[in-house]
Amino acid sequence: MEEVKLLGWWVSPFSRRVELALKLKGVGYEYIEQDLAHKSQLLLEYNPVHKKVPVLVHNGKTMAESLVILEYIDETWPNNPILPRNPYDKAMARFWAQFIEEKVRF
Repeated sequence: MEEVKLLGWWVSPFSRRVELALKLKGVGYEYIEQDLAHKSQLLLEYNPVHKKVPVLVHNGKTMAESLVILEYIDETWPNNPILPRNPYDKAMARFWAQFIEEKVRF
């Protein structure tokens, strides 16, 4: 049985994108809502560097930063790929994702 937990905040678009990817992949997970005004000990333990959400915990291994988490999810659960498998199409998807990341501020 896999353990998958997501520490997030309901208003964070970064948490929402990770949640959407997990749902797209059909991965069951436990969602743990965080109050960023009063950071939990769990959040500080799992993300001591940035102290922010989202944080994914998979079988005891933790990772932060939504784009890193999305890549991990796509590689760990290969069904319903987030990125195209064709290298050119994947490069174009990454280009536009980076463009949006840089130009659209949340």
